[in-house]
Parts: sequence; structure tokens; C-alpha cells
Amino acid sequence: MTDGTPHPSPPTLADWLALEPFGLTLSSGFFGFFAHAGVVQALAERKLQPASLSGSSAGALIGASWAAGLSPSAIAERLLVLDKTDFWDPFPGAGLIRGKRFERLLESWLPVQRLEDCRVPLALSVYDVFARKTRVLTQGPLARAVRASCAVPLMFHPVWIRGRAYLDGGVQDRPGLAGMTQSRVLYHHLASRSPWRSADGAHTVIPERPGLIALVLDDLPRAGPDALDRGVEAYHMALALTRAALDQPAPAHVLHVGP
Repeated sequence: MTDGTPHPSPPTLADWLALEPFGLTLSSGFFGFFAHAGVVQALAERKLQPASLSGSSAGALIGASWAAGLSPSAIAERLLVLDKTDFWDPFPGAGLIRGKRFERLLESWLPVQRLEDCRVPLALSVYDVFARKTRVLTQGPLARAVRASCAVPLMFHPVWIRGRAYLDGGVQDRPGLAGMTQSRVLYHHLASRSPWRSADGAHTVIPERPGLIALVLDDLPRAGPDALDRGVEAYHMALALTRAALDQPAPAHVLHVGP
């Protein structure tokens, strides 16, 4: 029985995000930038602007684009017409492709050239090849930093910045949280379905910390350099699922949303 007194509805995820400033962290994930783009588009539609951004690999690409001043709709416009020839530059070395064409592409679409000139604080995780540890970049050439954070081992050549060789930030910091200092965080977790990774490795663990809500969008299409059309599908699905997630009650830790 109830006493007839109306009880307030629990706050939704959108309510929680609007309550106080929050940081947005976007995880690593092979060609997962399409899904991340759908997430940020849904946030922008509700005028939910993060106070800071961080990310690794695919998350670095979308985080940097938004932090630099591109609107989420402009990000989507660029991604949805992406062609393999826009970034594919095979060359002998410690990886299949150099990544220079990718860096030039980034330079052509990013509104600012340096991390410190972004409209909101941005922290990108990279893996220091010689020190064998994650480093966080918050200053320096923006396109080069994104290229480094996206430099998947054996696919891309290592990227040199100030005398250090870097690879994909997801090597050791898959969540992309190393540079996030905000106390309230929305974290978009891309599930790894890479065939060369174990099904229960550390990369599958959703990080926990006070004030962090993890958003997990289940069963997204898997894109790749030869399956960019699947990326378009992933974008639209992630957009729809995030729109739905924002109206669900804010969880204590993880919010799973599926088709």
C-alpha cells in the first residue's frame, strides 16, 4: 500500500549531467569513433556540454574534434563520407601505414592547431614506447597528438613527438581516463570484440571511480578500414541509443542500452 503521496521520479541521466559540470571520457576501440560521434551528437542535442574531455585512440579523435570547436553535426558530416583513401598510406616500417595522410586530414578539419587552444580542456592518452607507460598530452600540436593516440600497433608507424615515440593510447589506458581530473564523469565504454584479445581480459573491465557513470551501448556494428559502411550504421545506432539512455534513470555506475 502507498499513502497516496506522489513520489518524485528518479533523476534521469540527462538530469544528472545537467546538475553540475561534468567531464566526458571516450574509450579506445577499433574504428569506434563512429559510435563516439553518435554519443556526442545526442549530448549536444540536449545542450549537455562537457567541461573537459579526455580519450584514447578513437576517443581521442572525437574528443579532440569537439574540444577544438567542431560541432557534433560537423564531426558526423566528415566521418560519414570518410573513404579509406583519405587516411591509407602504406609504407615500410614498424607498421602497415605511416599515418601522415591521416595527420594531414586532421589538420584540414580541426579548427585549432594546438591542444592548449581548444575551447575546453583536452587530455589525450598515448603510449610511450620506450618508457612502456601511458603519458597524457595536454599541450602541443593537436593533429599530431591525435595521430599518436590512434596509432594502433603494427597498423600505424609510431609517432614521434618531442623526441619520444608514441603508440595508441589504448595499449595501456583503454578507457582514456588517465588525464580526466573532473570529479563527475560520463564515460562511454566501447566493448572490445577484437579476435586477438581474450574475452575476459583487463580491457573488458569497466572502470569504477566515485562520480563516474559508464554508458555501454550494446551490439553496435563493427567498422574497420574495409567496412566503413558499418561505421555509418554504428553512428546512427549510437545516436538513437544515447538519446534513449539520456531519459533513463541515472545509474550508480553502469548504464547498458541495447537495440
